[in-house]
Amino acid sequence: MISPDIPALVERATDHPSLREHISLDMREGTAFAQFRAVRLESAYQPIFDVSMNGFQTLWSSPDCADRFGDELGFQALTERADDELFDPFDTVADDRELVVLDRLARTLHAINFFGAQRHGMLFLRVHERLLKSVKYDHGQHFSSVLMGFGLNPSRVTIELPSVAVAHRTFLGYLVNSYQRYGFKVAGNLPNAGHILSVSDMARLDFIKIDGGAVLRDAMAKPLLSYANRLGIPLIFDRVANETQFDSLQQFGARFVQGPLFEPKKVCAER
Repeated sequence: MISPDIPALVERATDHPSLREHISLDMREGTAFAQFRAVRLESAYQPIFDVSMNGFQTLWSSPDCADRFGDELGFQALTERADDELFDPFDTVADDRELVVLDRLARTLHAINFFGAQRHGMLFLRVHERLLKSVKYDHGQHFSSVLMGFGLNPSRVTIELPSVAVAHRTFLGYLVNSYQRYGFKVAGNLPNAGHILSVSDMARLDFIKIDGGAVLRDAMAKPLLSYANRLGIPLIFDRVANETQFDSLQQFGARFVQGPLFEPKKVCAER
C-alpha cells in the first residue's frame, strides 16, 4: 500500500491535539517541520547500507555523487535545527514529562517526512534511557496508535534501544516484547562486544548495532559476527568513519554498515 504524501500526513496531524500546534508544512521545500519553543526542528536521514550488494565502486566513482551503496536496509532519523545543526533534546529539556512530549513530536515528524516521501526500507528511531524510565509500561503503544491513525505501518519502524537497556537482560526482554507487540521491530545498541551475551530468546532483537570503530580497536569483529550469526540476528556496524575501517569490516564479513563515511555530502566533498 502506498503511504499518503507529506501534505496529506501534515493535514492528518491537525486531528491530534498534541501535534496540530507544532507540525507544519514547508511549502517551498515540500517537507514537514516542527516548532518547539523557539526552535524549528527538521528531519535528516543517515542511510544504513547492505554492502553485500557490492555497490562500493558505484558510490565513489559515480559522476553525480550517487548516494547508493548497495541496497539500503533503511535510514536512521536525525533531528536537526533549521541551521542544519543536530538538535539533542536531552541537552535542553530537564523535565521528563516535557521530554516525552518532545520525543513523540520528533518521532512523528520523522515518520511524516520518511513515509510521505515514499522512502523505502526501514525507519530507525532512537530511544533515550530517560524516556524508557519516564514511560512505565506499554512501551510503543502511543506511537503505534499515532502511526496507524495516519495510515502508516509500524512494522517498517525499528525502535533503537540504548546500550544501558541492552546491558540488563530482564529489562531488555520486557522492552523488546512490548515494542514488538505493538508492531515495531527492535534494535539493541551494544555498549561493547561482550554484551551480545545479554541477547537471548528472552529478548529476540530484530537487529544488533555496535560502534564499528570500537569493535576494530578491540579486535572483536570476527567473534562478534560469528556469535551474531549463531543468534540469527543481523549486525549493523555504526559510526564507520573512513575507508580503512570499512575495508577491515568487509574483510571480516560485515554486511550492514552505517556512519559518516556513507553520507552523500561526505562522498562528494572527498571526490
